[in-house]
Amino acid sequence: MKKSIITLLFFAIASLGFSQQRVLDPTNMREGEKVEYCHTHTLHNQMMQNNPEYAADYVKSQAKFNQELANYSGTQKMIYKIPVVFHVLHYGGAENISDEQIYDALAILNRDYRALNADTASVQAEFKPLIADVEFEFVLATKAPNGVCFKGITRTFSPLSFVASSQEGGNQVTAIKNGNDVYQGEWAGNKYLNIFICGDIGGAAGYTMKPWGNTAMSNGIWVLSDYVGSIGTSSVYTSRTLTHEVGHWFNLDHVWGGTNNPGLSSNCSSDDQVSDTPNCIGSTSCSLQANTCSTVDPYFGADMQDPVENYMDYSYCSKMFTAGQKARMVTAINSGTGGRSNLWKAANLTATGGGEMVLCKADFVASQTTVCAGTSVQFTDDTYNAATGWNWTFQGGSPATSTAQNPSITYSTPGVYQVSLTSTDGVSSDNETKVSYIRVLPVSTAIPYYEGFEAYSSLTNSDWTVKNINNNNAFELETTFGLSGSKCVKLVNYGQVGNNVDELESGSLDLSSLASTDIMTLSFRYAYRKKNTSDDEWLRVFVSSNCGSSWTQRKTLHGSTLSSLTSSTSWAPAGASDWVTVHMTNVTPTFFVNNFRFKFEFDGANGNNIYLDDINLYKGSPSNTIVLGLEDQDMIQGVNLYPNPTEGDVHITFESLVAADAQIIVQEVNGKIAQEHTVKAATGSNLVLLDTQNLSNGMYFVKIRMNGSEKVMQFVVK
Repeated sequence: MKKSIITLLFFAIASLGFSQQRVLDPTNMREGEKVEYCHTHTLHNQMMQNNPEYAADYVKSQAKFNQELANYSGTQKMIYKIPVVFHVLHYGGAENISDEQIYDALAILNRDYRALNADTASVQAEFKPLIADVEFEFVLATKAPNGVCFKGITRTFSPLSFVASSQEGGNQVTAIKNGNDVYQGEWAGNKYLNIFICGDIGGAAGYTMKPWGNTAMSNGIWVLSDYVGSIGTSSVYTSRTLTHEVGHWFNLDHVWGGTNNPGLSSNCSSDDQVSDTPNCIGSTSCSLQANTCSTVDPYFGADMQDPVENYMDYSYCSKMFTAGQKARMVTAINSGTGGRSNLWKAANLTATGGGEMVLCKADFVASQTTVCAGTSVQFTDDTYNAATGWNWTFQGGSPATSTAQNPSITYSTPGVYQVSLTSTDGVSSDNETKVSYIRVLPVSTAIPYYEGFEAYSSLTNSDWTVKNINNNNAFELETTFGLSGSKCVKLVNYGQVGNNVDELESGSLDLSSLASTDIMTLSFRYAYRKKNTSDDEWLRVFVSSNCGSSWTQRKTLHGSTLSSLTSSTSWAPAGASDWVTVHMTNVTPTFFVNNFRFKFEFDGANGNNIYLDDINLYKGSPSNTIVLGLEDQDMIQGVNLYPNPTEGDVHITFESLVAADAQIIVQEVNGKIAQEHTVKAATGSNLVLLDTQNLSNGMYFVKIRMNGSEKVMQFVVK
């Protein structure tokens, strides 16, 4: 029972104070970096002070470890294989690093722990005899806890990759356990070395825990995505972060002692419990001549320079572990404390697949799965774990077959096609066929464009593409009601658990006939209620100038801006007053192409349902204002403008008594027109987005004109 309590306490305190304050400690940072290098000792010291259970367990564990270390002879020679799993927690951005970057990080770990790095040749003469081959070999696990074959990498899509809270580490582990793409459950810390790659880990580049009683999945290593390996989002400069953190995981302190603050004079009186690393205050730069604790070292019998080239310093020229550090790490991997001694046992290597690589699963990915006619798709072999031959078949593609590992295939005819790959390692083979995998969109639709969803029986048989990232409720057709007809699109978000992202992508539209001086407006109507007043759910609109190869965000609504109203039950709109019309005037000439697309993205978080209808894309100009003969009435009511002052977009909301065209005119203080748009205002609530990125700092007036009514407001661009 005690260990269960301690494990829960780890979750509760895993990054206490790191992310809530977000105040970086400059004494814990390397030169030229914007994050604290390591939080291992910060976390440990906080837990020692605040957790009596952890403190008692740690003291007991370290006493046992010190007895084991006293018996270390250094005569036993063997290579310890350690099965590793890299868990990538990402939110669809650059933090979702490539397999190649992870493989590079693993290669660096193995190079450094076997002292095979070429830069050992330049280690200072007095330390060169101490360079240690630790004899650890890190291998990718190839079997998940349920025995399923995988490639040693899991991926989890979740905003928790960046969420900073007092329980950050524990929440991130929980997100991975519940949402990864391989095995949803516990990856025990005494069976796998779990490395958690995230977009934010509380302001540090990395952290972990030294050995203690916890053998759960949380007994792992956290590292920022851009501090993994030497390629991709990382660099050679940041490539040894994992070497450093793995050292902590095997019971090493920093070379100056058990704190996260190098450079303090008081560090001369502390110790890292390793005899052949001279006392020092710790470095944040490569000061090879530094001698910060000028005393005769009892081990060397001389006044030694600082060990700035040691992996457990903060210098950017780390190159080595010492024999004394090896003794601690080898003792740690043979100790039952923290379950380290189980990792390399033959039975565990068999269970986790930490032995030789064999082909067990053919797989592949495509650069895009929804494309316009004439587009080339790059296919990448993702077979694991050892393939030497590939046979591809591409229905509807050119060429139709290939034996290349990573072929590029062109699709010219609209339709939905399957792709098949048979991979072999020369002994065994496996086939992966993905049915309805590549979708080639129909010929682009001309503008003006209107979508009311009345022509479809389901979204599957429409021009729209639905992406259900979390594999739960997705956008679907509502066939019993709509705003202007009997149908609309809905996302049943009520009752969804956790953070969910769903997308609805349009077909291809032809805007190439427009001139650069033309104005385009994208409008749509949505209906939404919160479930609770504190809900902060997001609706985003993206546009693309290359048929969806890349997307640009053009609209964001969230929280009370999306709706300030609530409903505690699964909600549906009851009438026109429940719908809001959004007018986006920022579809700029960059997007006037023949394969324009747009998409809606909804980021749900335990809130309520959302509905979409009446989507328009049209060319606007002041000359097409519709006159309805109601000039004597005030057509525009309830006008509001925000934020003001603004550093980005301006939002204008108003109520219209009729459906008519409205002119939106932005004027400088001298009367010169800076922007002019025409939007098709709907009866009821309207929201217009104005892009101010091309406006200089200063004051402006915005006029709304409709059927003889005019409203004028002023705003400031900062």
